[in-house]
Amino acid sequence: MNLPKAIDQYVTHKRSLGMQCKTMARILRAFCKAMGDVNVDEVRAVAASAFIYGKGPVTSNLHGKFHVLRGFYRYLLSRGYVTNSPLPTQIPKEPERLIPYIYSREELQRLLRAAEQRQWHGRKLEAHTLQALLLLLYGAGLRISEALRLTLADVDLEQHLLTIRETKFYKTRLVALGPDLTQVLLTYLALRREQGHPAPAEAFLLVTRHSLPVTVQLAEDTFKRLCREVGVRRTDASRFVPRLHDLRHAFAVHRLTACYRAGGDVQRLLPQLSTYLGHVDIDSTQRYLTLTPELLSQASSRFEQYGAPGGVS
Repeated sequence: MNLPKAIDQYVTHKRSLGMQCKTMARILRAFCKAMGDVNVDEVRAVAASAFIYGKGPVTSNLHGKFHVLRGFYRYLLSRGYVTNSPLPTQIPKEPERLIPYIYSREELQRLLRAAEQRQWHGRKLEAHTLQALLLLLYGAGLRISEALRLTLADVDLEQHLLTIRETKFYKTRLVALGPDLTQVLLTYLALRREQGHPAPAEAFLLVTRHSLPVTVQLAEDTFKRLCREVGVRRTDASRFVPRLHDLRHAFAVHRLTACYRAGGDVQRLLPQLSTYLGHVDIDSTQRYLTLTPELLSQASSRFEQYGAPGGVS
């Protein structure tokens, strides 16, 4: 089988599993261009290494290319298209991986109070819009792009539902809203109407002062400024600052912690949480569950109950 055909087949296979594959497809197309129109068993180790390493210093891009190609060659090997892989067996150590920041409940309260009380005169992103965004990310566990793409037609507050369309994995899902978040959105929509923002069904839910869609860059820059103002910062050794997307991680960790604390069935919660978050599998959800001292304490307590005589069955 020639290389271009094998790549097309592999990408089609991955997409059939619900994966978006944009980055994967881009890397594989670049690999194909670098190798030329050859059969899969004609790719040489020297050429594959040259593509992976490229020119210049080692960056995460090297590891991204290596991991994509490793998955591709595992696919080829499993189907007998090749008998060995031309990829290097060792590559330089990967740079520090991003560790999500899990906000404490006290930090969340400070951020939300500041978003509500802060005077944003002249700012594109108004206080009530910022507050609604933060609560959609934390209260409903949405991705930033999902929250910013919501239209008025996607919000059904009578049924307490959000419709999340064309998500990361090309799927549409329904997200249930609790009573508190429903009330927040009711209040936000009332303020939105008072300010005269356009309200056709296809209009974006979250808009700027000038009725324009809120961009990811504007949302992230505003949130960074808010974190600085209320003193929310990392105290561990990680170089990554708290991000807006980390509110989604905090949502997942806090739900799991609450389940432990209430004595709930964590194994039953995980697939439910995976579906709610719009993940393609539970493994993706587990990567969201950064271990915090509170979560570790609750998990250890549950383990002790199982290990004790006459413990939980």
